[in-house]
Amino acid sequence: MATLKVEIVTPESPLWVGEASALVARSSEGWFTVLPEHMDMVGDVVPSVVRVDTSDGEISIAVHGGFFQVGKGDEADQTLATVLAGIAEKVEEIDVARAQAAKTAAEAEIAADSRNEQETSASAMARAALERAELRLSAARA
Repeated sequence: MATLKVEIVTPESPLWVGEASALVARSSEGWFTVLPEHMDMVGDVVPSVVRVDTSDGEISIAVHGGFFQVGKGDEADQTLATVLAGIAEKVEEIDVARAQAAKTAAEAEIAADSRNEQETSASAMARAALERAELRLSAARA
């Protein structure tokens, strides 16, 4: 019987590794689902909530961008789906108060920089921080 192994990893450590029935994620091409016996492929993952269906229920992970690879696993009839994310966190571990504070701070920095006609690296960093905070808040509410 064909199986699916999913790995969601960050530079710090593996965030989740295990057997699953499906992996649902979003790339720049749109949403996709990986099932056992999926064809080999590689692509990007855009900021979104990645969902892993397991025998114990669904696991939701906020991924702030990265890449994915689907290929053969270590065992016969095993498909391996790996998500490589620079920043990722389990949705149930998101600190909503901290995310709201980060959103407020980023919005204030963007508003202060909007008086400047030229995009600075600080305003670009503030926009990125705002996007991360909004994804965290959106994921935590879902």
